[in-house]
Amino acid sequence: MHFGIAEEYETIRAEVRRLCDRFGTDYWRGLEPDRYPDEFVGELTRGGYLGALIPEQYGGGGLPLAGACVILEELAASRGNPAACHAQMYVMGTLLRHGSDEQKARYLPAIAGGDLRLQAFAVTEPAAGSETTRIRTRAERTADGWRINGQKIWTSRALHSDLMIVLARTTPYDEVRNKTDGMSVFLVDLREAKGVTIRPIATMINHSTTE
Repeated sequence: MHFGIAEEYETIRAEVRRLCDRFGTDYWRGLEPDRYPDEFVGELTRGGYLGALIPEQYGGGGLPLAGACVILEELAASRGNPAACHAQMYVMGTLLRHGSDEQKARYLPAIAGGDLRLQAFAVTEPAAGSETTRIRTRAERTADGWRINGQKIWTSRALHSDLMIVLARTTPYDEVRNKTDGMSVFLVDLREAKGVTIRPIATMINHSTTE
């Protein structure tokens, strides 16, 4: 579908509501304690809602942030669970802002079209907690590109993503003047990455979080 300007927000609300009406209470109860709502996420993807913030030049909806808020608000108000997939809306912002032109042209149209899922953002670590600048995951250049070593926790939807953005240090914390220096983001193709072990963490509400 093609998203219009702000005046069409009520139309978007109505369409999201109709989509959610197809997934009633029995559907969500049937997923407990922590099954992932694949069918629901698939319908949102096919409707273009998860690509709403991707610019139109890459096949997305081109909505401003307010438009994405309208979608997520209506999902929650209509008995859906936006937490199961909302990351695909905002994680792509990192790719859009920091990715190369080649990366954006390669990945964003496929994400917008539903051929690729980018729903995982690996940030949190057991030893760092909410003090993100203290992460220990290290990225080092190799002859073939980069090697990343580390551990992430509470990385939701990694088992349901093709791509994952990883926050890592290219310079250790104790070697930088400003705490935020030496931090980089990497786009990892989970279908091809070697040496990645993903362990589910039992939670509730279909969040599908992992270590």
